Amino acid sequence: MQSNTISFKQLLKHFKTAVSGKDLDFTTGSIRKAVFMLSIPMILEMLMESIFALVDIIYVSQVSVNAVATIGLTESVVTLVYAIAIGLCMAATAVVARRVGEKDLKGASQAAVQVIFLGVSVSVIISILGIIYPKELLGLMGAEPDLIAEGYGYTQVLLGGNITIMLLFLINAIFRGAGNASIAMWTLILSNGLNIILDPMFIFGFGPIPAYGVEGAAIATTIGRGTAVLFQLAILFFGYSKIKITVKDLVLRVSVMFNLIKVSLGGIGQFLIGTSSWVFLMRIMSEFGSEVLAGYTIAIRVMMFTLLPAWGMSNAAATLVGQNLGAKNPDRAEASVWKTGKYAAIFMGIVSVVYLLFATQILTLFTNETEVIKNGALCLRVLAAGYIFYAYGMVVINSFNGAGDTKTPTYINFVCFWLIQLPFAYVMAITLDFGPVGVFTAITLAEVLIAVVGIIWFKKGKWKLVEV
Repeated sequence: MQSNTISFKQLLKHFKTAVSGKDLDFTTGSIRKAVFMLSIPMILEMLMESIFALVDIIYVSQVSVNAVATIGLTESVVTLVYAIAIGLCMAATAVVARRVGEKDLKGASQAAVQVIFLGVSVSVIISILGIIYPKELLGLMGAEPDLIAEGYGYTQVLLGGNITIMLLFLINAIFRGAGNASIAMWTLILSNGLNIILDPMFIFGFGPIPAYGVEGAAIATTIGRGTAVLFQLAILFFGYSKIKITVKDLVLRVSVMFNLIKVSLGGIGQFLIGTSSWVFLMRIMSEFGSEVLAGYTIAIRVMMFTLLPAWGMSNAAATLVGQNLGAKNPDRAEASVWKTGKYAAIFMGIVSVVYLLFATQILTLFTNETEVIKNGALCLRVLAAGYIFYAYGMVVINSFNGAGDTKTPTYINFVCFWLIQLPFAYVMAITLDFGPVGVFTAITLAEVLIAVVGIIWFKKGKWKLVEV
C-alpha cells in the first residue's frame, strides 16, 4: 500500500522538477503530484505578479495620495478593457489544454497563433483610446481635477503600451494550457525583476533619467513587460516548450479563430460583468475622498499578494481539467478540482487569520496617513472573512473555464455581481450611510455566493460534456 506521506527530500525534488520546465504528462499518475507540479510554478508566477503590484504601491505612495488613487482608478479602467484579454486567455488555456490532452500539438500551436493575432488587434484599439483620452477616462471615474492633472500621464502610458500586458497575459495562458507553467513563471520573474529595478529610476529620477512621478511607474511597467514578451516569442519560435511556432504557422485560420472567439465570448462576458462591477464599486468609493480610495487601493494590492497564489492553484485546476477531458478521463478531471480546492482553502484560511489579526500593522508598511491606514485595515478585515470561500470559488469557476464551459460562470457572475453585489453596496454605503464598510461587505457577500452556487452547479457535471 502506497504511503500518503512524502519526505522533505522528495518534496524538494518535485519542487525542482516543477520549476525546471521539464515536460510532464498530467493525464496519468498521481493527481496530488500533478496538482503540485502545476500549482508551484503558477503560484510563483502569481506571487511575482502581486510583488509587482506591491512594489508599484510602495514607490508611488512616496509621491502622493493622489498618485496612489490614480493607480487605483486607472487599474479599474484597465481591468474593464482587459476583460477581452482575460476572456481570450480562458479560451487559449481551454483549447490548448484540450489539444495537448488529445496529443494534437500541431492543433495547439495553430490555436496559439490565432490567440496572438486576436490580442494584437484588440490592443491597438485600446492604445488609441488610452493615448487620446486619458484625462476623460479618469474624469469618468470621478477623479478630482488635481488628481487628473497629476496622474493622467500614468493612464496614457499604461493604456498606450497595453500590447505588452496583453501579449504577456495571452502567451502565458498558452504556456499554462500546454502544461509549461514554469515558462510562464520565468517570464514574470524577468518582467517584474526589471520593473523593480526601473520603478525608482523612472519615478524619482536617476542620472540622465528625469523624475516622472507616477507616470514613471507606467514607463517601468511597459519596458519590463515588453522585454518579457520578446522572451516569450523567442521561446515559441525557437521551440523550448511543447508549443512551437514556425513562420508558415503565421497565417489566418478562420475555423480555429472562430472556435477561440466562441469559447472566449463567455469568458469576455464573465469578466466584463465582474470588472464593470469593480469599476462601479470604485466609483462608489470615490464619493468618500482620496484617503478612503487610497486605503482601499493599498488593501486590494495587499490582498492580491495572497489571493493570486490561490488563483495560481485555480489555473492549475483549469489545465488539469482541460488536459484530462482531452484524454477522455472526466473522473480524473473532477478529482483534480476537489483536491486543488482543498489545498487552496487551507492556504487561504491561514492567510485570513493573519489579516484579521494584523491588518493595521500591514497597512503601516505602505503609508503613515491615519485615515488611509484606518480604511485600508477595515477593508482587509472584512474581505479576509470570506477568504476560504474565495478559494473554492476561484478553483471551481476556473475549472468550468478550463473545460471550455465559460457560459456557466458568466451566469453566476451576472447574478452575484450585478443583481446582488452592486445594489447591496450602493444601498449600504450611500442610502443607509454605512460608508466604505458597506462596499467591503458587498464584495465579501458576492464572493461567498459565487463559491456556493459554483460548487452546486459543478456537481451537476454538465461541464464534462462541453466540446472545444
